[in-house]
Amino acid sequence: MSEYILELQGITKIFPGVKALDNVHFQLKRGEVHALMGENGAGKSTFIKVITGVHKPEFGKMFLEGKEVKFKTPKDAQESGIAAVYQHPTSYPHLSVAENIFKGHEPMKGPMIDWKKMNRDADALLQQLNADFKSVAEMGTLSVAQQQMVEIAKALSTNARIIILDEPTASLTKRESEELYKIVDKLKESGVSVIFISHRFEDMYRLASRVTVFRDSQYIGTYNVDEITNNDLIKAMVGREIKDLYPKPEVEIGPELLRVEGLSRTGYFKDISFNVRAGEIVGFTGLVGAGRTEVMESICGITKADAGKVFLEGKELKAKSPQDASKNGIILLPEDRQKQGLIMDWSLGRNVTLPVIGKYAKYGFNNEEAEREVSKELLESVDTKAVSIFDKVNTLSGGNQQKVVVAKALAQDIKVVIMDEPTKGVDVGAKAEIYQIMGELAKQGYAVIMVSSEMPEILGMSDRIIVMCNGKMTGELLCHEASQEGILELAMEKHNGGNNS
Repeated sequence: MSEYILELQGITKIFPGVKALDNVHFQLKRGEVHALMGENGAGKSTFIKVITGVHKPEFGKMFLEGKEVKFKTPKDAQESGIAAVYQHPTSYPHLSVAENIFKGHEPMKGPMIDWKKMNRDADALLQQLNADFKSVAEMGTLSVAQQQMVEIAKALSTNARIIILDEPTASLTKRESEELYKIVDKLKESGVSVIFISHRFEDMYRLASRVTVFRDSQYIGTYNVDEITNNDLIKAMVGREIKDLYPKPEVEIGPELLRVEGLSRTGYFKDISFNVRAGEIVGFTGLVGAGRTEVMESICGITKADAGKVFLEGKELKAKSPQDASKNGIILLPEDRQKQGLIMDWSLGRNVTLPVIGKYAKYGFNNEEAEREVSKELLESVDTKAVSIFDKVNTLSGGNQQKVVVAKALAQDIKVVIMDEPTKGVDVGAKAEIYQIMGELAKQGYAVIMVSSEMPEILGMSDRIIVMCNGKMTGELLCHEASQEGILELAMEKHNGGNNS
């Protein structure tokens, strides 16, 4: 019997003009959680599709239980015990959980679906995963974390021996991620082998025994997790040392630009007071659901506060809409850049100039040359990697999409930049570049607010750190006196009696 349940040797996949995979290797042991890491565009997604029978490689061999296999369709892979759970679950929202789990392989009683057995079997799978919902629940009513649980149950319903989890924690809260970790531990204990794809080092350290790194469509190496350092792993992923992952510049802090006094919104947050000065980066952190984003939305006129005041350069600002806020110089870069920050099927250039399109219009016609020049200059200023400003935003990596959002903000006359989860879903190389941009904004005299759940970036990039829990401020720390443990203690529910707002 082979040591490996799955082994791939010299896999090469070519699309017209592009080598998506170039002679890559991979070995998965029985009952192992094996992390697969690499920057966006490293070849991870294509690799999954080769394993699951979506793509057929031009060269290379794949072995299952020591025997060579050649999958012609995804059904072949599924029947061989391989299943993939993607970051964005592909479900039928109006069908029940049970129907989603057994879609395509429903238990039959003669010519009819055996509904009782299907619900019973689905509930057994959900119980195995400690789910807090039943098989009869409508899929569309579930959270992202619960939908992922259904996807894992679906994989188990096909007797999968190998489950691929693709960025499963990207859209989850810390608490939901912990629940997912427990599920993966259970899978491992039951003998299931797991390929865990993630940008997050904490996922790898918590779950995996080995990690394989791809870079530029090539295999770089496989390492024991307990033997590789963060720096070595980053170097393997990006091809260079990132000597300073948090390149926070020394900036002379200027006058106060933003002041918030006693801001409250019933059911969301209460009595929030803070200020931000020119050149200063203030980090807002706390567990997801603490009310951080909601505070920023009220400051920017997206929602209306019930009480409190916002002052910009000493003058009270009553923003009734995001347009009001941006005209006065406050910009919010939203957490969900794809739905709220960009028009994905528009070009880079048109996205950048959209908020100020009136500047380039005369008698109903656009001065497209001037518009293109400005957008090109702004995109270059944040080092956006694209062929041209005419590329559609949906062709870019997550890190480059975030740079387009920043360029779009810079097109406007701004004083305060609020960045909500600025590095969510981007790889380690792009993170360093986004921090660099954040530091440049501070150097240019902007006041920067960074809302983040990522403790290392909060500690690495902030001058001051404000911690929230259940809609209240529970602490304010200077960066040199802050620690991860101290911040977590302030962020825990016990500070506010354990009630969720």
